[in-house]
Amino acid sequence: MAQVPTGSTFFVASTIAASKVTTIVTNAAEAVVTSAAHGYSNGDTVIVTSGWGRLNRRAFRIKSVTTDTFVLEGAETSSVTYFPAGTGIGTVSKVTTFTQITTVMSPTSSGGEPKNVAYKFIESDVEYNINDGFTATSYAIDLDADSIGSAGYTALKTLTDVQTDTILKVVTRSGSILLVPCTVALNESVSFQDGQINRCKATFNGNNRAVRYAS
Repeated sequence: MAQVPTGSTFFVASTIAASKVTTIVTNAAEAVVTSAAHGYSNGDTVIVTSGWGRLNRRAFRIKSVTTDTFVLEGAETSSVTYFPAGTGIGTVSKVTTFTQITTVMSPTSSGGEPKNVAYKFIESDVEYNINDGFTATSYAIDLDADSIGSAGYTALKTLTDVQTDTILKVVTRSGSILLVPCTVALNESVSFQDGQINRCKATFNGNNRAVRYAS
């Protein structure tokens, strides 16, 4: 069923635990990760670093947890061309706190479009196009300027200062979830406009691809 933005809630990963080393990351329809005595639980959210560029710095929910392993839900790594066997190890870091961002207005997204390379052979009078990946994705939101001091505003300010990797989490009214690995830039300069409330803008600059879950 079609959705509208109304009722969506926005969160940012404000606290992330120390990273744990991964010793095996499998090639599978959903990657199985080995990290000894990781202590994670089903439903936890993690940021992954990996020798696989298509997995590096992405965010996933985990499932099928055992003492030393877990599954990255939705992490398709079965292709040994894109994910060479044995080279995907790195680290995982668990989000311990998601802080809600309140007074959100006018959310927008940009980027994610395919990057096309046009070329033409001398013997041809027609150009060809090939896909060369995708542009970086970013999200931006306006905030009520008077939300300064709120937990969400404070988290955005702190993450702007330190510029560490984090996650933007959006939960729609239907329950679907969007996880965007990113860094944060909060512009505290207040925007003044007649007929509008005063606003500040926060931008979430994407790292690698976002992940969506139906619920």
